[in-house]
Amino acid sequence: MIDRLNLPFTASARGAQIVIRRATRDDLDPIIRLLSDDPISAGRGDVASAEDADAYAAALDRIIDDPSNEIVVVQDQAGAVVGTLQLTVIPGMARRGSTRLLVEAVRVSSAERSSGIGGALMRWVMDHAAIELDAPLVQLTSDAARADAHRFYTRLGFVDSHVGFKYSVDL
Repeated sequence: MIDRLNLPFTASARGAQIVIRRATRDDLDPIIRLLSDDPISAGRGDVASAEDADAYAAALDRIIDDPSNEIVVVQDQAGAVVGTLQLTVIPGMARRGSTRLLVEAVRVSSAERSSGIGGALMRWVMDHAAIELDAPLVQLTSDAARADAHRFYTRLGFVDSHVGFKYSVDL
């Protein structure tokens, strides 16, 4: 289903060209670096430890192999991976059987934040990916501590309409 995304996609971020494309196994290290480059993620254990490489690789393989999921990366003009996010298509019964497009793990390199890359990536999700996937609702969750991210999503037109809950299972 998610293979309908028209990728790669070229966008502009404050005058610079970026390319949004499907992640491959070769993008594992840059994705791990982007996750660990975020203080909240690092506080949850995403610290780019070599001991976790196999777990990240297995997760990336599961996502790539799942037809309802996609991880995309953003490359700058030099070809460096400077952003990423995960998309999940969720068929639903509510809202007259509407499909939802869930956005997770949005990350932009700390050196590139406020450069327009995150906005260009999210506009691609809203203006292209959601339409290509017939998803009239784009949704995401954001950690309560991410005040800057909340302002960012609000500026893009997202509405903080729900309260989310999580429950950790001890495996």
